[in-house]
Amino acid sequence: MLLSFEQAGDLLDLLAEPFPEALFDGLNGGVNFLEDAVPDRSFPSGEMYILGEYCEDLLGRYINLYYGSFAVLAEKEDWTKQRWAEELRQTLSHELTHHMEARGGLHALDDKDEAELAAWRAEYEKMEE
Repeated sequence: MLLSFEQAGDLLDLLAEPFPEALFDGLNGGVNFLEDAVPDRSFPSGEMYILGEYCEDLLGRYINLYYGSFAVLAEKEDWTKQRWAEELRQTLSHELTHHMEARGGLHALDDKDEAELAAWRAEYEKMEE
């Protein structure tokens, strides 16, 4: 099932409501739901997409979630509305964890993400041999 950008955005809004307001403190750029599909360029084309990212730069602290990346995976994997909800909730939660860790000067989730990506890259390199 492919949700439209508007449908997915409405679902994301509903999913964000139960999160404690304190998790959003210091997130001066908010949570942005963008239409882009963002492929991870360290993988073969079309194999890996970035669903979201926590950003801390000159513009402040904010989270970008990429509808287009979710949509590509939804089409590939024939997601249900329930799966859309799970993926959106999990990605928002993941990026909020990055935000909270950054505010506390921690980086455990960054380290875990990098280790997982390194393992996936190694797996793809084996498949290409």
